[in-house]
Amino acid sequence: MEPIIQERDLTGPSGGPAEEHSQPSGPFRRTEGAEGAGPFEPEATRRTSSAAESSRANRGWWDRNADEYQHEHGAFLGDDRFVWGPEGLDEAEAGLLGPVAALAGRRVLEVGAGAAQCSRWLAAQGARPVALDLSHRQLQHALRLADALPPGAGVRLVQADAGALPFAAGSFDLACSAYGALPFVAEPVRVLAEVYRVLRPGGRFVFSVTHPIRWAFPDEPGPEGLSVGSSYFDRTPYVEQDEAGRAVYVEHHRTLGDRVRDVVAAGFRLLDLVEPEWPSWNGQEWGGWSPLRGNLIPGTAIFVCER
Repeated sequence: MEPIIQERDLTGPSGGPAEEHSQPSGPFRRTEGAEGAGPFEPEATRRTSSAAESSRANRGWWDRNADEYQHEHGAFLGDDRFVWGPEGLDEAEAGLLGPVAALAGRRVLEVGAGAAQCSRWLAAQGARPVALDLSHRQLQHALRLADALPPGAGVRLVQADAGALPFAAGSFDLACSAYGALPFVAEPVRVLAEVYRVLRPGGRFVFSVTHPIRWAFPDEPGPEGLSVGSSYFDRTPYVEQDEAGRAVYVEHHRTLGDRVRDVVAAGFRLLDLVEPEWPSWNGQEWGGWSPLRGNLIPGTAIFVCER
């Protein structure tokens, strides 16, 4: 893997999924203290959050929590596995980017790559991936994992804002994002439009996010997470803030219809919407994701789009 991390506009979204809270939140989040402030219990609230505030908060959160996240969830994600979400749907079986055999030689952009596990899987199939993330610490884990694998699977690492991609138009054949960037940004169409710009005509973009219906339920894996607790139509962001009211973590809610309209507004054609069922082999609980809930309500939505 190329040990290249490019610093660009560092105010944009981070990538990767998050874990646990009683309010809606991503599947892989864990609460920590604000940078330089020591451990604390942030206040969870629903309030507006600008693009700049959301970006600053989430970049800081992922830099602070990358170590624990990779330690806690690395075994499930693997070092070079492409998994779309907590259900465990694997790209090797799903083929949402197209036939696996057709990936060889394709240039692929992974948005919100985290430690670049998906990109390493793509490289093993002969693709030429670029793994982009806002979090410097997540990309350091990508370098660490690369050192533990056999040489030869080249993945370029880029630290940049997903809403201002540092690539020329038509640079990529495919793009993907497994819970990366889009749940954390206030302006998702901006990210989608940037991905549209850097794809070649006919290029496919596949991205997964928390299924929007989950925002109506408490983010709990047990029976308490099965009763509707808030309005599905309330788009007010979920914010964790410090004692001074500064956001330290932000997620933005879009309804299923909003997500479809965002895709179309960016210029894409929606080919498929996949709602993975919980498989019988997966007995883990991951934040609010669990076999109990997964067998009753969807937890992940995957959008298959074409330029």
